[in-house]
Amino acid sequence: MKFTAAIATGVLLMTNAASAAPRQAVEHYGKPALNGQALPFSDAVRVGDVLYLSGQLGIGADGKLPDGIEAQTKQALENIGAILKRTGRGYEDVFHCTAMLSDMANWAAMNKVYVTYFPEGKRPARSAFGANGLALGALIELECQAYAGPK
Repeated sequence: MKFTAAIATGVLLMTNAASAAPRQAVEHYGKPALNGQALPFSDAVRVGDVLYLSGQLGIGADGKLPDGIEAQTKQALENIGAILKRTGRGYEDVFHCTAMLSDMANWAAMNKVYVTYFPEGKRPARSAFGANGLALGALIELECQAYAGPK
């Protein structure tokens, strides 16, 4: 009887400890807008040690897409850099990117700009694929994840 009571007490204590454990925090950064209209997502979300950046188009401060894949790639990477900076991170913290291209024929031209933001030997892992239409008629959308470090 004493043994059963001890087990029941132990299980109860473990259950209470598990339910009292702090929940992993999720932090949201930025409230993006386009031409004064709020967009339905965050610029970035941190979960633990990882910062997930929303996909970035090459939209400039004027709310417009520049002409050409190289200009849009540069602006998308500048937008990513601005988000990283606001969260206390930099390009060196990026460990993975996904490039979505409206036309895979632009892959080489996109790479020409992309490599200037990530030094040789320290480039993030990356995936790229062709998409049948990107938001706002963009030629590229870049989505990245970065190491955010311990809290």
